Amino acid sequence: MKVKAFTFNPFMENTYLVYDETKEAVLIDPGCYDKGEQDELISFIEEHALEVKFILNTHGHIDHVLGNFFAKSRFGAPLWIGDKDAETLKSVEVYAPNYGFQNYQTTEVDKLLKDDEIIFFGNSMLKIVFVPGHAPGHIAFYNEDEKILIGGDVLFEGSIGRTDLPGGDYDTLINSIHTAFFKFDDDMVVYPGHGGTTTIGAEKLSNPFCKIK
Repeated sequence: MKVKAFTFNPFMENTYLVYDETKEAVLIDPGCYDKGEQDELISFIEEHALEVKFILNTHGHIDHVLGNFFAKSRFGAPLWIGDKDAETLKSVEVYAPNYGFQNYQTTEVDKLLKDDEIIFFGNSMLKIVFVPGHAPGHIAFYNEDEKILIGGDVLFEGSIGRTDLPGGDYDTLINSIHTAFFKFDDDMVVYPGHGGTTTIGAEKLSNPFCKIK
């Protein structure tokens, strides 16, 4: 599998395309809001002749879902989110104008995903792990063989997701990191919702919030 990262919107959110040699792809956390960002995403998809099979949200915070409506309309793919975070997504339409996103458009979720569920596309698969703490229904997508973990706002390079938003809880987040993420091999690559990539081993060793070594 290949992972292409885009950094979108004023929150500097990471949007990911994961695809393989079949050209089938999943689009994770589309944060593209303005036309320039939308065109950047379209250009890459068309240049590589990709077919977006699913649109996936790790969680429903505004910066990760600004492009949901656009992506679903443009690519004709269903939108999936964790079964415990649908309300988080629904609330975005209420507060989006307060953040200056007057043109935010809500869209219907097509499927609610559960812990340990597997998503198949092309010759590839991503498995779901439930990792609450930053958002009550936060999930992540991973493939152990490929060493890919699309982690959303759980674990960052040298930091962790904030826990002061509605439904957030510090102890819950640290427990998610220790019990879910740190079970992976040290060379598992973490593709976070903000900032650059890191590895599980690096965060076990040096992350001031959750290191265990």
